[in-house]
Amino acid sequence: MQKLTTDLKELEAYLQAQVWLKPGESLERAEKPGEGNMNFTLRLVTNQRSFIVKQSRAYVEKYPQVSAPRERALREAEFYGLIAGKTQLAQKMPELLAVDKVHCVLLLEDLGEGADFTNLYKSGQQIEKAHLVDLMEFAAALHNAFSVDEVAKPITNREMRALNHEHMYVYPYLEENGLDLDDVLPGLQEVASAYKQDEPLKAKARTLGERYLADGEKLLHGDYFPGSWLQTSQGLKVIDPEFCFFGPAEFEVGVCLAHLKMADQPAELIDLARATYRAKAPLNEALCQAFMSGEIIRRILGLAQLPLEIGLEKRIQLLSEARQILIRE
Repeated sequence: MQKLTTDLKELEAYLQAQVWLKPGESLERAEKPGEGNMNFTLRLVTNQRSFIVKQSRAYVEKYPQVSAPRERALREAEFYGLIAGKTQLAQKMPELLAVDKVHCVLLLEDLGEGADFTNLYKSGQQIEKAHLVDLMEFAAALHNAFSVDEVAKPITNREMRALNHEHMYVYPYLEENGLDLDDVLPGLQEVASAYKQDEPLKAKARTLGERYLADGEKLLHGDYFPGSWLQTSQGLKVIDPEFCFFGPAEFEVGVCLAHLKMADQPAELIDLARATYRAKAPLNEALCQAFMSGEIIRRILGLAQLPLEIGLEKRIQLLSEARQILIRE
């Protein structure tokens, strides 16, 4: 597989070989469009336009020691292919311009300078109600758009789900997982020890993990959190559906609610998110709460840490609430 780099001559030669450049078009510069974790992603600026190239490799770009499915970009391409005919969805996402299946590269519309919503994790930051409503209505529209029986080739994305499953439902509960949480926040390692020894909780996590791995009815973005939401000059956009699959809508909504909680958003906004979704699509509340709880535990005690500014006491509270929900489920 050809590994893309930031070398302009090599990039231009690659683009020419793919016939992705227009007549008379030449590459002028390459820049990093954001703080992505999973893939090698560049904004390429030519003498005529700009676009995004994204390459998925057999590892996580930010953590090369962590292996990942090399063809995940192709699953993302399948997602874009499905929603292309759904205007309400397509207008909220970048347009897929071309795919190199051999080297797992996507050519995507450049949405321009923008900022994701990870600033919500900062103390005192609140999401605007209009943005929250927009995000929940997009999720509902996505879940309502397709039935697994209506799609010729449903996206299963089993390799990416296996990777995600490991980090959500296995890794945080291992006694020795190589992660010292005191490096994240002093005192957190001792808190984690109790959860690693909690057999009833671990049994519930295993059951929830099996539910996640089972195929479902609805097309999901698969990683619906503030890092996948982008505010641009064209309005709010949703990006990076590489974890997409047909599964339970409750997983998507649960993950979203978990991040609102960890971002310490007011209860009224979390209630608004849930109510907005339920006004547009059905939701199994108990299952949604379970997936929400699993995401909270995974993010606070697992490898995929967030730039949270909440203190130890608040994290303990969220973990305790998550445990109670899972044990009750």
